[in-house]
Amino acid sequence: MLKKVSLTNITTRRTHHTIVDTDTDAKALVGAGKAPNETARVTPIGGADEFVQRMSEKKPSLEERVAVFGGLARCLERNISTIKSLELQTGRVKSPRYRGVLAELAYQISIGEKLSDAMARFPDVFPDDVLALIRAGEESGRLASVCGQIANTQRKTVRILKKLKTGMIYPAIVLVMAVSVTIAMSFTLVPAIAKLYGSMHAQLPFATIAMMKFSDVLVHQPYFALVPFIGLGLLFKNWGKIYAQLPVQKLVLYIPTVGMIVRKSAATVSFRALAMLLQANVRISTALEITAQSSSHVYYREFFMRVRDHVIDGLDLPESFLMESHWLGTDGRTISAVMQIASETGSANEMLDEIASDYEDELDTIANQIDKILEPITIVCMGVMVGFLVYAIYGPIFGLSKVILPQKKTAAAATARPAPR
Repeated sequence: MLKKVSLTNITTRRTHHTIVDTDTDAKALVGAGKAPNETARVTPIGGADEFVQRMSEKKPSLEERVAVFGGLARCLERNISTIKSLELQTGRVKSPRYRGVLAELAYQISIGEKLSDAMARFPDVFPDDVLALIRAGEESGRLASVCGQIANTQRKTVRILKKLKTGMIYPAIVLVMAVSVTIAMSFTLVPAIAKLYGSMHAQLPFATIAMMKFSDVLVHQPYFALVPFIGLGLLFKNWGKIYAQLPVQKLVLYIPTVGMIVRKSAATVSFRALAMLLQANVRISTALEITAQSSSHVYYREFFMRVRDHVIDGLDLPESFLMESHWLGTDGRTISAVMQIASETGSANEMLDEIASDYEDELDTIANQIDKILEPITIVCMGVMVGFLVYAIYGPIFGLSKVILPQKKTAAAATARPAPR
């Protein structure tokens, strides 16, 4: 449940209000980041107030994940206890959910639970790839390094996503305007043209018939005009759950440019994780299994699990990579060749880290050019939509001559016919 924590400084008498999503007052104080020179008052939020607060509260974000793991890495490197390190991060996050989660993690660790097991209670905040890396850090005794790696990887992801979102602003505006214009025409222009064409009994093309039926639905049931906007909102809000479906992940790879971004992003995280695990002297089979769990795409999970099976059967790492290189797309053979070099030189960690760095550089380049890539696609889509509307509305006008001219000929023939004697 939600709890409102009012913190008052005993010196300045200024009060700061914080919302924490937790079940006890003690955890609420931890999540609020109460300082020694502050007094606190905890007020439960329930009923309609809680519903409204949950609808309007800030949701957990990647930026907060970066802040939490970056702070944990610094604290753990300086031998600060895990409980104290978690408590120190509560002041760096803004969402009530993250404050409550950090307080709960500190409590679970205080009663003897491992950090990875405590994090597993909150799959909405700590996904499987993060949990796999935390378990690897606990197993190898390099938890501080793992937290730092998670923070660095997520920070780069945030930077790329921000660039992608910036590049998507123009296409999104064009799409919304196009949908809005189509709906407005369906309420105004199309009904008038439908009456005109109906009175002449003209034969209409399929595009015009479809547009008239769409307009008829909106006129008689206007609430359907909100469906496109609600659909887009739900798509963006639930994209994480939608993308988690295997058919969706496979389909995304076939989308131009987007598929390449997804592949390179998944490869960056996977190869960086594998390099870190091998550097920590984790067994190769275990490292490959953890890397598979941390991969964000089904193809890379399948790749590393198959490579692990080959290694268990006695094959070396380069040969295993080569046998399953088709899962990596067009770069599979190149990566296998790099692994062959790594095997001969004994520098697998460095080579894997270099592969990840190369992918990151390519992602930065793509992100910087995303607006130039999307602009022609947007223009083509807009042209197709405008062309459809023009043809659907004005196309039948050029066929009206077949309806009007026969009527004129009939009227002229009746005029020229001599009157009976």
